[in-house]
Amino acid sequence: MSQILPVILSGGSGTRLWPLSREAYPKQFLPLTGEHTMLQDTWLRVAGVATQPPIVVANESHRFVAAEQLQQAGTATTAILLEPAGRNTAPAIAAAALEARRDGDDPLLLVLPSDHLIGDIARFHQAIAQAAAVADQGRLVTFGIQPTAPETGYGYIKAAAGEGPRAIARFVEKPDLATAQSYVASGEYYWNSGMFLFRASRYLQELERLQPQMLAACRSAWEKARRDTDFIRLDAEAFKASPSDSIDYAVMEKTADAAVVPLDARWSDVGSWTALRDVSPQDADGNAHRGDVIALDCCNTFAYGERLIAMVGLEDVIVVETDDAVLVGKSDRMQEVKDVVARLKSDGRSEASWHRKVFRPWGAYDSIDHGERFQVKRITVKPGGTLSLQMHHHRAEHWIVVSGTAEVTRGDEVLLLTENQSTYIPLGVTHRLRNPGKLSLELIEVQSGSYLGEDDIVRFEDTYGRT
Repeated sequence: MSQILPVILSGGSGTRLWPLSREAYPKQFLPLTGEHTMLQDTWLRVAGVATQPPIVVANESHRFVAAEQLQQAGTATTAILLEPAGRNTAPAIAAAALEARRDGDDPLLLVLPSDHLIGDIARFHQAIAQAAAVADQGRLVTFGIQPTAPETGYGYIKAAAGEGPRAIARFVEKPDLATAQSYVASGEYYWNSGMFLFRASRYLQELERLQPQMLAACRSAWEKARRDTDFIRLDAEAFKASPSDSIDYAVMEKTADAAVVPLDARWSDVGSWTALRDVSPQDADGNAHRGDVIALDCCNTFAYGERLIAMVGLEDVIVVETDDAVLVGKSDRMQEVKDVVARLKSDGRSEASWHRKVFRPWGAYDSIDHGERFQVKRITVKPGGTLSLQMHHHRAEHWIVVSGTAEVTRGDEVLLLTENQSTYIPLGVTHRLRNPGKLSLELIEVQSGSYLGEDDIVRFEDTYGRT
């Protein structure tokens, strides 16, 4: 078999799984169905068939969490390509294909969204082997999911008559219910999975023929990219000049060389809370719960949270609880969660994008209390982690070490603080926090001042390139 290089697309925002999935920390970085996050599972399920580490295409703002999670899963990456703006899947894959060909290689690219679930890994590997044999002949292969219900939230693929890999008769948009029922009854249609396998050069050839403006913009963005040890930052101006389009519209629906490999492997895109309920272990009454849940006389419910959730006499209801939001709704209306997110954004509310706990490359902070002119945060710094050298125009800060050791730069001073010790950072004083130890550093920060927004930070130096 030819070399197989996974390309993991990790730029989505996952708004239909709000409030757990948010723009700043979307569903691919969450452990929704088991021990590993969805991004980690995406790699782990293909590690046995891949001949090299993956190329990951990620949002600029997610770069550190993507890199860290893949390291935790036991893999380096061939490259992490950073999109300066979303341009849909066709340009993202084009940048990955250009990077795959950088040294003259021409591997098969196994393109995978980072937020799907596949229950039968053995069958998935069999389908990959079938697809690779077809891709070796120059075809552009997609995986068609054997439908289990007349879903109206998926696009469909009509396959030519036959068995195994075959030509594609047509792609169709998300249908209404009656049309979806006819598709499933015919046995000729598959759900469009959004997973692909093709040789890097063949994709670039077809893109040049069908979408030359897109390829030219992506090539320029890739050639002008800034490269450092961990990331490849595509040039913003060039990449934004690319048309925004999916690989289906840009290439697959127009090429004469598209093929589909049927896949029946308990696949789900986990595109809603109802979908997550359906793929989760359930009790005899169809309830699927995660966390501390008491359910009395309930059926077909789903509850997800950290605190105690008590449910009485409910049917077909979804309850999701986080530190700063609670979602309650009927299971057949969970696609409307995206409308809740749109409402939050229009109202200018931070809950649309941010969790109460915010992850940073050095660790995380959790805003545990706030009021007029004050805010309290719990800050965790990883061993060796360093915050930027910074100052604030509108607030002072008090730091109290709860555990670990803190090296504090305060103006011209450098202090070493341990458990139960504290310091004060006056307004306008340059300061920095570092964890020099081998254990996590935890401290409480009390901010006071006339303005406490995160944009009141002037950075002078930063280990993570954020100045």
